[in-house]
Amino acid sequence: MHHMFRHHRECRSRHAWGGPPRGRGRGRIGRLLEHGDLRFVILALLEQQPRHGYELIKALEERTGGAYRPSAGVIYPTLALLEDEGFARPAGGDTGRKLYEITDQGREALDKNRTAVEAVFARMEEAASSSEASRPRIERAMANLSMALRHRLGGRAATPEEIDRIVAMIDDTAAAVEKT
Repeated sequence: MHHMFRHHRECRSRHAWGGPPRGRGRGRIGRLLEHGDLRFVILALLEQQPRHGYELIKALEERTGGAYRPSAGVIYPTLALLEDEGFARPAGGDTGRKLYEITDQGREALDKNRTAVEAVFARMEEAASSSEASRPRIERAMANLSMALRHRLGGRAATPEEIDRIVAMIDDTAAAVEKT
């Protein structure tokens, strides 16, 4: 028993499935997929059809309306862990990229966690709809910034101090957006 626990901890550490997902969208959706939820979300996607790692990344990005796109550094170790656990296996085919499918054991594990996975998918849909709704507003704000910069820098030459001040404002805004 102790050996199994140690192996589980080593796998968790080695495959980094317990920490926050890296990649675009570390915010709200990234937090949704902490503590191993990503494993069962991937199993649910594999239950629908066998997929390559890249297809899983795209599927999660699409489900969240672009609000979350896990990196390959998160997806592939999670697939390796699912394979170690016997929950997923490479499907046939020698295309150079591994195609994964769910196993019967994976289906059983997914069934035990189905309610949690459905809740995560519901939150993903919510994020997708709010992401789609806010995109035009964000694009408008970015266009305003671009226009203001062209207007300000297109006329007379800016002093080094003015450039420093503008750069600092943009950097401060980027930092504030990252924290939200």
